[in-house]
Amino acid sequence: MAWRYAGDQMKRWREAAGISRQALADEAGYGYDAIKGMERGVRKAQAHVLRIADEMSGAQGKLAAAVEFLRPEPFPSYSHDFMHAESDAVAHNSYENAFVPGLLQTEDLARALLTGHCPPLDDETIEERVRARLERKSLLDKQTKAFSFVIAEPALRNPMVGDEARRTQLRQVLGAAERRNVTVQVMLEGVGYHPGLLGPFVLLETPDHEHLGYEEGQTTGVLYSEGEKISILRQRHEMILRQALSPDESARFISKLAEEL
Repeated sequence: MAWRYAGDQMKRWREAAGISRQALADEAGYGYDAIKGMERGVRKAQAHVLRIADEMSGAQGKLAAAVEFLRPEPFPSYSHDFMHAESDAVAHNSYENAFVPGLLQTEDLARALLTGHCPPLDDETIEERVRARLERKSLLDKQTKAFSFVIAEPALRNPMVGDEARRTQLRQVLGAAERRNVTVQVMLEGVGYHPGLLGPFVLLETPDHEHLGYEEGQTTGVLYSEGEKISILRQRHEMILRQALSPDESARFISKLAEEL
């Protein structure tokens, strides 16, 4: 809706000033079809184009002001409730089978994952989400918040970035594990069946000592507090902890992976 409104306003101001779409395209350095898409709201009106259109049509800042309302969301909309709950939680326990958890990711890995998003994200959204993901890591600095991460071996081995960047990522995981409020464990391949094979999840404990579960899929994320569901996740998490390597064994395993690169 914001795209459509900003595009419609750009079109109205342009036409009122007697400026052709081609003239705006030439001045802004965009193609005719790109400007048309922005005005129809099927493409996001770019900040540069809005500023050029504002100046050409004499809108006196009214079009340029739309830039603030078109900034990309730092996180997918379906994860907002989880992000809010995570920031307040006193304990964070998770299992991840495909990726290094976001709170432990380096900038290189975060950028690689977002750049590979399907359908593709625009550059502005990628930069905003990389910034937000790195900023989110400050949660680990809160020493009264407890974090437990269990990471499946394939997530640590997946070559999503080059060897040097992978080595840096593994060392960052090791560095996080040295914090007294952070525990990192590795679930090895070949251990047989374990509940983590059913998918990743996060368990949060609120300041009021209530428990929340979060599961994320291809196009959605669900935060819930139903007692039966939370009980299932807690039982599965306890089983995962028993089957994973100990924190010390995990540190040695991750160190070995880094040395092999």
